[in-house]
Amino acid sequence: MGRLLLNCRCESSKFDVKIATKDWHPADHISFAKPPEQKPFESFTTIVNPDDASQTYETRLWPVHCVQGTKGAELVAGLDVDMGKVEKDADWKIIEKGQDSRVEMYSAFYAPFDNLRQGPSTIAPFARSALPDYLKERSVGTVYVVGLAADYCVKATAEDAAKEGYTTFIIEDATKAVDPSGWPGVKAGMTGIGFVECKDVLN
Repeated sequence: MGRLLLNCRCESSKFDVKIATKDWHPADHISFAKPPEQKPFESFTTIVNPDDASQTYETRLWPVHCVQGTKGAELVAGLDVDMGKVEKDADWKIIEKGQDSRVEMYSAFYAPFDNLRQGPSTIAPFARSALPDYLKERSVGTVYVVGLAADYCVKATAEDAAKEGYTTFIIEDATKAVDPSGWPGVKAGMTGIGFVECKDVLN
């Protein structure tokens, strides 16, 4: 089985597959706060499953970010990612998530609705990424997750990786929470996920 580093920061030969994920939101994405009625980081909204209106969840609203085609949606310069190599190397992949304006998608796998775990949705095709199928194609067995933010995208991606049956780890010194003081509680509530540091993996 291969080993995978999601949101990779290093070109390490220890990882067979390296995946960078990024939000790729339309300009009217539901996660964007609309001042003055809504305040970024403070206001919340209810997300409704486009396939089944009985399924909903509440999520925090954010400042406008990662809008498709803008500089803010590009991978940050500090990442060791050679785009020319990524386009030619089968061991590299970029996953664009959050493309459906109606649905928040913290996980690199899919939005948090049960039907999306079974397969793509014809009503909301962008609410499930190419990641689940890609990992199976590459026979990945272990997933390491890093990046931002520990208590949102990293958490959701790691939880979905574990639910999909992968041995899953979060590299703690390669991630940071939106709310650092609340991270210990979030971490305690996560099951089936290991926590390591870079030295444990790369040495």
